[in-house]
Amino acid sequence: MAADPYQRDVEFIYEIGCLRLMQRTWVRFQTPGFANNAEHSFRVAWIALILAEREGGVDQAKLLKMALAHDITESRAGDIDYVSRLYAERHEDEAIKDMAQGTSLEPELADIWLEYENLASLEAKIVKDADYIDCDAELAEQRTRGQHDIADAFEAARLQVGAKLKTESGKQLWAAVRAGKPLDWIANSKNRLNGGDWKPKQ
Repeated sequence: MAADPYQRDVEFIYEIGCLRLMQRTWVRFQTPGFANNAEHSFRVAWIALILAEREGGVDQAKLLKMALAHDITESRAGDIDYVSRLYAERHEDEAIKDMAQGTSLEPELADIWLEYENLASLEAKIVKDADYIDCDAELAEQRTRGQHDIADAFEAARLQVGAKLKTESGKQLWAAVRAGKPLDWIANSKNRLNGGDWKPKQ
């Protein structure tokens, strides 16, 4: 009996699904509410789209694939934080090849991931900026939850990250995220006070 031609695709689907269960190592810094790997990649994709619109001349299909792929090797190589990176050796290039092998995505997935790692295109630079910006947004959310220690502890590191941003739009959005507040979207949205039954009568 011939092997199922979709077997590796199905295995890949389930492996990607496991990213929802993978906590990033931020959680060991007393921040159990940090986004998991899949949640992080979801917001990185949206941030990347915002930056792409402002930068212009971007292949959005490639951008989104890259945003979705940028951390998938962590399924096999794990997430490494500021401290662990000095001690742990990962083989992400091997992980991405093994993950893609035999799937319908094999011809492209490893190449697009490597392009991101090497910052070899505007799309890659945008996704890297989006990756950095999401972490700053996450730290702001931690402050809102009362977790000031984690945000304060990494403030110097985040300022160094700001200097690493590659796109002008990334620099501007990073500054705006740091100046804004996580609950502004609620306060500034249409609500009972400004557009509902609590709106002051004229």
